[in-house]
Amino acid sequence: MRQAPANVIDVVRPVVESLGYELVGVEYLTQGRDGLLRVYIDHEDGIGVEDCKRVSHQLSGVLDVEDPIRGHYTLEVSSPGLDRPLFTAEHFQQFAGQEARLKLATPVLGRRKLTGRIVGVHDDEVEILVDGESYMVPLDTIERANLVAEI
Repeated sequence: MRQAPANVIDVVRPVVESLGYELVGVEYLTQGRDGLLRVYIDHEDGIGVEDCKRVSHQLSGVLDVEDPIRGHYTLEVSSPGLDRPLFTAEHFQQFAGQEARLKLATPVLGRRKLTGRIVGVHDDEVEILVDGESYMVPLDTIERANLVAEI
């Protein structure tokens, strides 16, 4: 999955958690010479603009001091939203029974995109039920995963 390097997550996690939020995940995307550091946060009462602003302000200072990313990048703090991204095996287990959309780095049985119900996680593989057929997808082949919003 497209997570930021561990050294970046190690800087971000304590800041987010010390402010009383859950760190859902951290993505680092390169865009030409610049980058985008996207931090997803959550809270049992939900996330609003003020929450994102608060975390962004604290995180900016710490990232400037710790400097875990070389070069210029933009910091974006966001709620996970209805199409919540899934980053870890624990996320897939937590949302078992819900529908998810997976984009794979390498095909599984000839498919790079799968949308179906998460069954669970077994030995570093996500089991997903797509059109009545069960697929076992290695976690390290998942490029991106999001819940499908059920409205």
